[in-house]
Amino acid sequence: MTDTTYDKGLAGESRAIAYLTGRGMVLLMQRYRSPFGEIDAVMRDGDALVFVEVKARATGGAGTGLLAVGRRKQAKLVKTALQYLAEYGCDGPARFDVIELTAEGVQHIENAFEAGGW
Repeated sequence: MTDTTYDKGLAGESRAIAYLTGRGMVLLMQRYRSPFGEIDAVMRDGDALVFVEVKARATGGAGTGLLAVGRRKQAKLVKTALQYLAEYGCDGPARFDVIELTAEGVQHIENAFEAGGW
């Protein structure tokens, strides 16, 4: 049985969620989908609602996955987050984090980009 890109994505998301929950964050929802796209994980970090994008890379050094979260991807994430907020609400601040998984390890960028302007 060969691993598909989908399977590798699921494994990366599970690894990222384990990393974040190990640091005190709470998973609210995995793979939230809207007509605009998908958010890999929605988590709670204290009062903050956190929309997490996971980038797992088998090859390439640190930073290559982060570069894949460009303006177009950010716009999709913001629209999807707004749909989530319309459905579930939020009683505190919200932010967008990016988790990059490479052979070199885990890089967690808190508040990786702002929703303003979208």
